[in-house]
Amino acid sequence: MPKMKSNSGAKKRFRKTGGGKYRRGQKGKRHLLTRKSQKRKRHLRKQLTVHKADEKRLERLIPYA
Repeated sequence: MPKMKSNSGAKKRFRKTGGGKYRRGQKGKRHLLTRKSQKRKRHLRKQLTVHKADEKRLERLIPYA
């Protein structure tokens, strides 16, 4: 059986935690930052966990994570 291919875009965007969940960055920090408050930008730095409903999809996209 040949190796499965991982989705390159998903590999760069998601990381698996020790507990088996996936971490992701937040949207909204690429441009138009001057109008956003410092507090808002600071909170956007934090990583979030992926919703449970999307974890099965990520298992298929990143089989060797």
